Amino acid sequence: MPEICRFFGIVIKMRFNDHPPPHFHAEYGEHQAIITLFVIGGAFPARALGLVIE
Repeated sequence: MPEICRFFGIVIKMRFNDHPPPHFHAEYGEHQAIITLFVIGGAFPARALGLVIE
C-alpha cells in the first residue's frame, strides 16, 4: 500500500482504487486504524467540493 504521509511516527497509507467508502489507513507503532472522511458542516460549491474530496 503506498505511503502518502509520515509525521510524528504516524504513517498514512492509501490505495487509490480501493473499495468504498473513501478511506485511508493510519499506523502508529503496533496500532492501526482505518479512517474515512466526510463533510460535517458548512457550505461549498459542488464543483469545488468535488476537487477537494478528489
